[in-house]
Amino acid sequence: MARHINPSRSTNNAIDALDRKRERERHFILNNAREKAPELAIKLVQHLLDDHIIETNNVQAIQEGVERQLREPADMEEFEIRLKIADIRTLVQDPNILSLYLTAYIIEDLINHPAIMDIFGEDLDVYNSVESVLGAILRSK
Repeated sequence: MARHINPSRSTNNAIDALDRKRERERHFILNNAREKAPELAIKLVQHLLDDHIIETNNVQAIQEGVERQLREPADMEEFEIRLKIADIRTLVQDPNILSLYLTAYIIEDLINHPAIMDIFGEDLDVYNSVESVLGAILRSK
């Protein structure tokens, strides 16, 4: 007797498997960022300065703010993170959620920091600069 295959069920299983994989990756990245926050903050701020994305008169204050932002998302609800990145979620096709979160922080919040003199570049330039640092470090297991 032939076995009946339900195409919608197999499609749902595939979608569920992809969702679980993305959720595991998200938790890995956010927890890894929390553990490596001091190191990442130093590298990220230096890279933003080297790429002429930010101009500051107090690098230490900016590093502390970025370090805080690297620690926070691991404890946040999914809704809170999605709300923060809502305006730029379509910036790139398959974004790193943490890079999007930090990009939103830089273009929305960091610009008002008293130690920031100016922020240069388009949103995509900021994202690419952030992702070039975070992507390499956080994806290494």
